[in-house]
Amino acid sequence: MPKLYRDFDTQAQIDAQYNPSLALADASAPGKHFAAAAQQARSTLKHHLDIAFGPTVHESLDIFPADTPNAPVFVFIHGGYWRALSSKEFSGVALGLQPLGITTVVVNYALCPVVTIPEITRQCRAAVAWTLRNIAQYGGDPTRVAVGGHSAGGHLSAMCLQTAWDSDYGLPRDPLKAALLISGLHELEPLRYSYLQPMIQLDEGTIRHYSPAANVRACPTPTWVTWGGAESTEFARQAASYHAAAQALGNPTELRAVPGADHFTVIHGLEDRNSPMAQWLVERLRS
Repeated sequence: MPKLYRDFDTQAQIDAQYNPSLALADASAPGKHFAAAAQQARSTLKHHLDIAFGPTVHESLDIFPADTPNAPVFVFIHGGYWRALSSKEFSGVALGLQPLGITTVVVNYALCPVVTIPEITRQCRAAVAWTLRNIAQYGGDPTRVAVGGHSAGGHLSAMCLQTAWDSDYGLPRDPLKAALLISGLHELEPLRYSYLQPMIQLDEGTIRHYSPAANVRACPTPTWVTWGGAESTEFARQAASYHAAAQALGNPTELRAVPGADHFTVIHGLEDRNSPMAQWLVERLRS
């Protein structure tokens, strides 16, 4: 009998790899943590919420400015498997970056199945382009902008690295100074056989053209490809697959897990100015 995908025979086996909530003693714990961190950020940090970057109601972003002028910028793209959550659950990523003098932009986008993954990709690219063109109005330095995201946001951030910024947006070809790809989905094919398929509705064209590992372009942006050391083997393999494809083109990528972190705690480092993740980012943006 042929395998469903790679070494997996059943959807249950694939879901065990790609549904990280199944491994949690309390599936509600990550949401509670992110909600509390987001509330802390919005109650203690300067912010501008719900700034439109596109024509639809979902195309908005939240800005948490640094205290210093002409600050470097980090654009964060949230996860939720393209079909859940919003920018508001992830305001907390600014908690570790604002004290380091980084302005944080948290992107919101429309969700599947109302829109498709290609449309979400377009929206996130538009958010980055808006930031490059407009962040100076909010005290940010448009020449020092990084992008990063978690899970589906890691996928979308990788797609931003593969954007034809010059021909499609009239921007410099490589306008980003760093990228942080956290537990990204760099090969979409296994998700077609998972519990997610009714919501994300993957087809052959989307899998072929929107799987970052299969579509890497030569790009000089320093990139940390990471995942939680306690995550499933498929998340580790996905990271390694993207890293290998990028390395084959000579792209400056690092492949390194966050020790002990699971799929949800892996981004807690953005809430802590002293974490390796926050420090990696500020070092790349200062250079």
